[in-house]
Amino acid sequence: MPRKNLLLIAGFAGAGLLVLIVLMFTVSIFKPSRSEPSNSWNREAIQATYVASQLRQIDKAHSTLVLSYDLENNTDLDYRVADGPGVVILSRLKSDGSLSQEQPIRLGYPVFLPAKQRARIAIEITQPLAWPVQDDPAYEDKLRDFVKQRLANVGAFVLFDESSHRQIELPGAWEELQEAAHAGY
Repeated sequence: MPRKNLLLIAGFAGAGLLVLIVLMFTVSIFKPSRSEPSNSWNREAIQATYVASQLRQIDKAHSTLVLSYDLENNTDLDYRVADGPGVVILSRLKSDGSLSQEQPIRLGYPVFLPAKQRARIAIEITQPLAWPVQDDPAYEDKLRDFVKQRLANVGAFVLFDESSHRQIELPGAWEELQEAAHAGY
């Protein structure tokens, strides 16, 4: 094969390779990127309002503080949440706004929250408590003190749902409860 033909073939091969590289580069630039999951938590999807609290005796040595909230789903998608490894509930401290896991907090029951609707949720804090006898004159004060100690430095609770990447702020209202309790005396 003459040298001139070899140079011609090599030139066409080089030009073809160059065109292929340019095409691959331009296609990757204009190709829509895949939607990467966001690292930020969606704080707007679900809004919570405090409803009530209740102290329940589990046995003579333990009690559970149950805090109830109404959740409002502001999205067009149904939402489900159940207690498990992907659901974490933390306390937001009053002192500096940081999150704490000092006390075990769990979801009271699974919740189904349809799109654009409301549903009730409960969180539970179970702690040791030598339950006072009912005829004890300081019965109510002992129970109030127990609740007060559990919520002393808590400004709110925050539920993180890792599967949907949603963060639900569960506001505190215990200061209003304490003020109402004192006004009732």
